[in-house]
Amino acid sequence: MSILIHTMGKNLKMIGLKSYRSCLFILFMLFMILVLAAPLIVSGQEKTAQVRVEKPAYKVTVNAVTLAVTVKDSRGRYVNNLEDKDFIIYENGEKKTITYFQHDQTAPLSLTVLLDVSGSMALENKFEECRQALRIMAEKVLSPSDEVALLVFADGQVEVAASHSMDKTTFLIALDKEKAYGKTALNDAVAVSPQYAVRAKNEKRALLLITDGLENDSQASAEQALEIARRVEVPIYVIGYKIPKAEEILARHKKSASQTPVGIVRTLDLFALATGGQAFFLNSMEELLASIYEIKREQSHQYIIGYTSYREDDRYRRILVTTPRGNYRLRTRQGY
Repeated sequence: MSILIHTMGKNLKMIGLKSYRSCLFILFMLFMILVLAAPLIVSGQEKTAQVRVEKPAYKVTVNAVTLAVTVKDSRGRYVNNLEDKDFIIYENGEKKTITYFQHDQTAPLSLTVLLDVSGSMALENKFEECRQALRIMAEKVLSPSDEVALLVFADGQVEVAASHSMDKTTFLIALDKEKAYGKTALNDAVAVSPQYAVRAKNEKRALLLITDGLENDSQASAEQALEIARRVEVPIYVIGYKIPKAEEILARHKKSASQTPVGIVRTLDLFALATGGQAFFLNSMEELLASIYEIKREQSHQYIIGYTSYREDDRYRRILVTTPRGNYRLRTRQGY
C-alpha cells in the first residue's frame, strides 16, 4: 500500500489541483477498502480452518498372542520332536508368522486351583476327597520349581486363599482351613479367575477347576463367563467330580431347568474346549488322582507358540493350528 501511495504521489505534480484532490480521495477509498477487507479475509481463513474435516485414521490394536499347544499322535502319545517350522497358525483364515516358540519339558508350571467350596460339595464326601487329592498333588505331583495358588468360591465370592508360590506349605495350610458352605456361583468364578491365573510368573500356566458342576448363585450366564474367560491366555482344565445324577439332589440345589447331568457336562466341557484345556468327569478318588497326574504330564509336553495380530475391531478371532508333519491331533484355544 505504501509503495502504491509513493508512486502515485510522484505523479501528482503532473496534474492539476482538482485532479490532485480526486487522486487523494481515490487513495483514501482504496486504503479504507483494504482496512475493512482484512478482517473478513482472516475470518474467512479461520472459518475454512474450522470446517476442514480430516480423514479419520484407522485404529489398529497390536496383540502378542500366545498359545499353549498339545500335540498327540493317532495312538494318544505326546509328540515332542516338532520345531517352529512344523506349525502353521491361522487367525480367521489368515496365515500368521510365528514370532515365538518354546518347548521345554522341564519348564516350571504356574497352576491356579479354583476349588468349589459350596454346600453341595459336602455331599458324598466330595469336598474331603478333593482336599486329599490336592494335598497329594502339592506334595508329590508338582515339582519344587512349580508354583501353585488356591482360589475358592462360594456364595457369589471368589477368594484368594493362597497366592502363587513355590512354597507348597502355604497352599496346604490354606487348603486345610476351607469348609464347604453356601451357594455356588460357578459362572462368576470362571469369569474372573483366568485374569488372576494369567498374572503368574511362569510361561506355562493353567487353571484347574474342581467342582460338582451345580450352579445356583451367579450373575453371569455360562456363555458370558466363557466370553470373558477365552480372552485370557490360560487353558482351563476341568474336573467335574461326582456330578449329581439324582433329580432329588438336583432339585434342591439347581437354579434353572437346564441344570441336568447332561447340561452340566456340556457346560464344563465347553469351558475346557474353548480355552485349550481338557475336561474330566470322575466319580472316585483313584480317578481324581489319575487326572491330576495327567494334567501335570500334559503341561510338561506342551508347546508355547506366539504370533502377532493386528486388529481394527474387537470381534472374536478364530484360531486354527495345524502341522503337515503327520497325522497328529493338536489342541489349543479356539480363539480370542
